[in-house]
Parts: sequence; structure tokens; C-alpha cells
Amino acid sequence: MPKTKTKAQSDDPELIKEWSLPVEATLGSAVRAKGILQEIRSRLPPAARKSLDMQSGELTLVMPESSKTAFRATSSIVSESLQGMADLPIIPREIEDILGITYSERKRWLEDGRLPSAGTRTVRLQGRARRITFHVFDPRVVEDLLNRGAVDEWREEDAAAKAENRRRAAYQAKLTRSLKKKQEVEEADPQAEDAAHGLRGWDEFGSEGLLR
Repeated sequence: MPKTKTKAQSDDPELIKEWSLPVEATLGSAVRAKGILQEIRSRLPPAARKSLDMQSGELTLVMPESSKTAFRATSSIVSESLQGMADLPIIPREIEDILGITYSERKRWLEDGRLPSAGTRTVRLQGRARRITFHVFDPRVVEDLLNRGAVDEWREEDAAAKAENRRRAAYQAKLTRSLKKKQEVEEADPQAEDAAHGLRGWDEFGSEGLLR
């Protein structure tokens, strides 16, 4: 019994159109490219959303030949949407992929101001009532950070600051131990402080009345 052909293997005539995603829009990120696909899909009629996919980094619209009117309308929406994709705000998971940074680095640099926020966005999780709010970022600012290697500079700054903090912590710990030891010695022998400072003959000096 012959196997049934899948949609991709079907011999039925199809309408196909492709769009290349500009580098200024994706910034070289596959995660960003997928985000652009999802954004454009959200602007299409529900029945046409699955017709738009991504293959080899290009958007591909595939519809049956019998859907010429819908194909033309959908193609128009995709083309118009792509014109503004380079300015689409960058979301957290996208900036992590673009800059090659971790979640903790993004959070730390956002809090100390090195990674400027372009505002916040609130969305509802799919299938849930709960909403989440997160920071978004200006694509041109992120592109500048990428081009001038800001992440490498920030990591060097953080490493230097961490080393300095360790040095200060070690000095403080040493000072604390020294003061504690001194206190213990003084509590055990009140005259030990004089001896520690080399004040020999202090008792005799006092007994002779020279301090009176």
C-alpha cells in the first residue's frame, strides 16, 4: 500500500515567497531571528500564521495555489512588517544571545546602569492568567555595545573589582583577628599591653611618683 505524502512532499501546486532577514534586524542572533518570526506571525490572520516559517535563516511563506488572494494579502503584511523589524525592541533572551552574556551578567549590568534599558513590557504567559514584566533594549544601543566590545571591557572591570574586594576582605579579616587577639591578651594580662609596646620599667616609673 503506497504511503500518503506529507504536505512538504505533496505534488499539489504551491505558492512560495521568501524574505531574507537583514543583519541589522537580527544582529547575527538566531534567537532574535526566531523572535522576529513570532512577531510577524502575530500580525497575520490566525489561519495564515502556520504558513509562515523560517528555513536557513529566511522567512518562507507557503500556501496552496488555490489561496492566491490570501497569499497576496499575507505577503503584503510580511513585507510591510519587515520594514520595521530592525527597530523592534530587544527582549532579555535575545540580548543574552546577541552579546553572548549570561542571565546574571545581564541583571548585574542592568542594575548598575551599564546596560541601559529602553523601558519595560508586560505580557501574559500563554495559557495563564499571570503577567510578567521585563526590560527591553534599544537595538541600536545593543549594536553599538556589540561593535565596540563593551562586554569584554565590563568583564575586565568586574574581575578587577572582585579582586579588589577580595583583597579588602582579606585585610579586614586580618585586622579583625589581630584586634581580637590583642583584646584576648589584654583581658588575660592587663600589663601585657605595656610589654607589647616595649614600655619597660613603666611600673617603676609610676611608683617613683614621676607622673605626679
